[in-house]
Amino acid sequence: MAAPPEKLAQSLEILRKLRTAEGAGAIRAKDLSRTHRERLVANGFLQEVIKGWYVPSRPDEVKGESTAWYASFWRFCAAYLKERFATRWCLSPEQSLSLHAGNWTVPRQLVVRSPGAGNKVTKLPYDTSLLELRIAMPAAPDQEGKDGLRLFTVESALIECSPNYFSNNSTDVRAVLPMIRDASGLLARLLEGSHTVIAGRLAGAFRNIGRDRLADDIVKTMSAADYDVRETDPFTDKPSLVFRTRETSPYVNRIRLLWQKMREPVIDRFPKEPGIPRNIETYMKRVNDAYVTDAYHSLSIEAEKRRQGSAWRECWPGCGRGSRDLVPRTVRAERRRRPAGTRRPCRLPQRPGLYPEIHACAAEPRGGEGRHAGVLRSAAQRDPPSSARCARAFLVRLHPSLYGRQR
Repeated sequence: MAAPPEKLAQSLEILRKLRTAEGAGAIRAKDLSRTHRERLVANGFLQEVIKGWYVPSRPDEVKGESTAWYASFWRFCAAYLKERFATRWCLSPEQSLSLHAGNWTVPRQLVVRSPGAGNKVTKLPYDTSLLELRIAMPAAPDQEGKDGLRLFTVESALIECSPNYFSNNSTDVRAVLPMIRDASGLLARLLEGSHTVIAGRLAGAFRNIGRDRLADDIVKTMSAADYDVRETDPFTDKPSLVFRTRETSPYVNRIRLLWQKMREPVIDRFPKEPGIPRNIETYMKRVNDAYVTDAYHSLSIEAEKRRQGSAWRECWPGCGRGSRDLVPRTVRAERRRRPAGTRRPCRLPQRPGLYPEIHACAAEPRGGEGRHAGVLRSAAQRDPPSSARCARAFLVRLHPSLYGRQR
């Protein structure tokens, strides 16, 4: 009879195959037997989202931790909606624009259009939900797929989205607008649907970001087709950022827009510059005292790492047999081949004010030339061969010298 760990290993192997096949999105209850499903849920490897649907989770997560859900939200929605509506569904134009702009923030409510929707809200974990609307889907040329999600294209989403979206999500819209190199795709849809108000809004949006040529093309073409277009700016402000004509990546535009938006508030939170100190001697004494304290803390941390040994074993093969293991074997072999006269002992520099606690005794590091770290011991002290090794202070060489920088 298999032991409990072996049974859990079998269930995890089945879960691994499902995650590989399904893209680690959502796990349906019918994909697992009841025994494996209950075992994985009890051990924290599965988290129930709604009845019959699960997402992978970590067993060490604290109860109430939302990391697993937010990390798998979009993959879960893609798998769930595909199972419900096959290919007859599409996200809202507003959400499509946000995803085109590179904004993958999990919304409080995800709006989905589908002819087979039930006009209902599906509650999801951690105060999120899914709203299904029975609305006609856009034509096939106005749809595209992205990471398993069905979205409006950029041109169709700009036409179908609400006017308030421009002002409430100005960063996302401004990040998407430079992706349009010419107005032919927009004009075909605007003329076909006789969207005069939308044409004026899009012309004002392009002029707001400095794309006057596209704005003029929209207004002139609609006017030539005997449409009365009145240009309006849908944004409440005008950015000082100059959008590059050759940069069409929404991620680059979004980062630049966020930097411009957050730069001034961040600068305001910085403390004022202290200026040049009046008493230079007191200031330099305070700097030297702080340096000694920081150096002492660094040495204590390194000594603790050396005592535990785990960190050094990951970096150096065979670590744990003494301070000589701080140097790779190839370097030690090269040092042994040097003539005896060229080897110089690496001693602790006797500089006042650097390590006053260490300078109080005659100390020298074990090892040879060129080492950046070593174990310190008294010059008169020698360890017996059978003595237990213990943690000692470390000598750390700083490059370039901090004394040179103080001058």
